[in-house]
This record gives sequence, C-alpha cells and structure tokens, in this order.
Amino acid sequence: EVQLVESGGGLVQPGGSLRLSCAASGFTFSRDIMSWYRQAPGKERELVAAITSAGGLTNYADSVKGRFTISRDNAKNTVYLQMNGLKPEDTAVYYCQVRFTGVDYWGKGPLVTVSS
Repeated sequence: EVQLVESGGGLVQPGGSLRLSCAASGFTFSRDIMSWYRQAPGKERELVAAITSAGGLTNYADSVKGRFTISRDNAKNTVYLQMNGLKPEDTAVYYCQVRFTGVDYWGKGPLVTVSS
C-alpha cells in the first residue's frame, strides 16, 4: 500500500526556518511527481510546491517563491520542503502528496505554526 509518513512540523518564530520530510513507500517513488500542499485555518488546501521524478524541475506557489525549496532523495524515497523566512501567514497543516494510478495519496499533515 502507498504510505506517506511526514515529519518536521512544529512551532517556529517568524523569520525562522523549518524542514519537512516525507518518507514514501508502496509505489515507484523515483518515477513520480511529488508535491507539498498546505491548508490554513478557514482556507482551502493549496499547492505549495512540486518536483519532478528526477528532481530537475520544480514549481512553487507565488506566496512561497524564494523562501521555500522542495527537493528529493530518490535513494531514500524521501521528499523535503525547506522553509526559510517563515511568516505567520505560513501557519498551516502541510501535506505531502502523490497521484498514483489515478488516486491521490496524502500524508497525515503535521501542523506548522509560525508565531513568537
């Protein structure tokens, strides 16, 4: 079965940094696009970043461009989201995502809170 196990959520002060990790299993990780989504309180879930299978192409939401970096280590079946210059507006539940055989799979979505 497909599993996406996230880690790295927590509390960070404005301007600080945090790295999220998503360890994947149950599919051919190295062949699939991986994405990070987030959902803030009272808001719809939105795409934050995506990365192609080889890691050469990435895409970011305008709100995080220049501050967040998505990367992957195919040998470890893991995708990362490095978040720098965090703002209170970044507070949200962050989800790792993959579409496999027409079905969307999601991590459990740890909360990231940016506050002093």
